[in-house]
Amino acid sequence: MRQRVTAGRFRRIFEPERDGGRWYVNDHTVIRDAQGRWHMFGITHREPADPFDETVFLHATAKTLTGSWTQRIPVLRVDRALGETHLWAPFVVHDGERYLMFYDGGGRDRTATGIRLATSTNLFDWTRHGPDPLFRDGYDARDPMVLRIDGEWVMYYCATSTPEGGNHVVAYRTSPDLLHWSERRIAYTDPSTGTEAGNTESPFVVREAGHWYLFIGPRPDYTRTEIFRSDNPFHFRHTDCAGRVAAHAAEVVWDAGQYWITRAGWGQRGVWLAPLRFPSTVDLPDSGVRVPQS
Repeated sequence: MRQRVTAGRFRRIFEPERDGGRWYVNDHTVIRDAQGRWHMFGITHREPADPFDETVFLHATAKTLTGSWTQRIPVLRVDRALGETHLWAPFVVHDGERYLMFYDGGGRDRTATGIRLATSTNLFDWTRHGPDPLFRDGYDARDPMVLRIDGEWVMYYCATSTPEGGNHVVAYRTSPDLLHWSERRIAYTDPSTGTEAGNTESPFVVREAGHWYLFIGPRPDYTRTEIFRSDNPFHFRHTDCAGRVAAHAAEVVWDAGQYWITRAGWGQRGVWLAPLRFPSTVDLPDSGVRVPQS
């Protein structure tokens, strides 16, 4: 029997509060700055869920990944003048000079969602990169995740096999500079079909012990993520499931000599963290996980 990817016990590390009410965190990202401080950015909104009214990105900081976390001023607000209709699923990387935040800004046409970019030098102050999206895709293309593979940048995101609908997929594009992106290609095609939200949301790709792992969800329900293993970071099959964890909008983080996985979502009361174990994991420095150590 193939060894499985497993998670330990989840512990809540952060619960947002604003205006005296209960707020949720959904798709989020974490990154450590040059001083070793952790930053969290994510979708946030007052409960109950209202995804098309999610118009600000939460920001929180902590000295350690496990907390305690301090909530900061939101870093980005929807800009209607640019055609943004919502702010979904930020993902932050460092290119050696600056921080880049990729996110879904929506748009009136859900078959041509705008994937946008904002930049920062300190993770507190952000400036949009021009008035236009980097590219458009659908249906509701969203949840970008970026890492570097063989000398080029790769962005994974969830979409459908055609912008108008079809199979739920994980698409990807490549770039030499994080600004100019190739045409879409497909890394994973699910048998399920439709528009709206699907079961290929929140794609996250990690290389560990000679294999590539794709985390996607919600599958089979809102609070589960499934993991697929491949020898090729651009080709995953639904028959190659390597594990399932109790997490929504999962992010994988390398810190303190081990892997961790987060979970969040509507009605989940914040962000949670658990140790993550890969088959044949060796305690080595960062082995492909995307959290940059600036």
